[in-house]
Amino acid sequence: MLRVRPLHFTARIDDWERLLTALGLVLTEGDTGFRVFDAGSGRLALHGVPEGAAEDGSTALAVEVGDVAEFARRTNLSAQDEGTTPAEIITADHGEACRITGPDGFSFVADKAAPGADQAGGADPALAVVGVWFTEDPAAAGQTLRHIGARPRPVPDADETADFTAKNGGVLLVRPASGNPRSGLGFEYDGGLEPLRERLAAAGFHPSITEEAFGRTLHVPSPDVGRAAPHVPATVWISEQRPMG
Repeated sequence: MLRVRPLHFTARIDDWERLLTALGLVLTEGDTGFRVFDAGSGRLALHGVPEGAAEDGSTALAVEVGDVAEFARRTNLSAQDEGTTPAEIITADHGEACRITGPDGFSFVADKAAPGADQAGGADPALAVVGVWFTEDPAAAGQTLRHIGARPRPVPDADETADFTAKNGGVLLVRPASGNPRSGLGFEYDGGLEPLRERLAAAGFHPSITEEAFGRTLHVPSPDVGRAAPHVPATVWISEQRPMG
């Protein structure tokens, strides 16, 4: 199995829970400094940190798998023709995990999914969690995601972007960017954005819809803005799901 589950660090965990609930996610694990929310597709974990912490407002790309050791074996088997072993078993604070490292040096973690951690009832089925890998080497990043079992998704253009879906939920995007590789967080919505905008506005947020190159995107101010490092994105984005084809 493979499910997208980014980890977001924030000093405003309650504000984030309010936003995620308005977006249509449901709380499925935890209730204090670590909370996991399910969308219709994919999951998002929140990790509380002190105000002013270096990681406040940042997101770490992460996925969930059924069997960590088997996942590592299959990933390395898929990459053997390249003479690389991108997957490494590690011991994390919460137990055994797998670290995947791309040719650009970017790494992310695959954790074992909690027993019965299927998508929760009550989550908006049209909403998907999106993890983003920004890199100067998008072709290599895309290949690494293929090795872990992510499924390529057709995109409407022929540039260096690459879209993937995970078998058990969530979306992974590769986007070209200068500088050090890094991760990002967003959402996709399979349907018109107006009902979602109205739902967010009713919950006290101030969303706006903008026209992008290949569709529309809904932006809502991030709970971290003004409280975290300057590099923190000003908004949380929710894009219309790209058409297949």
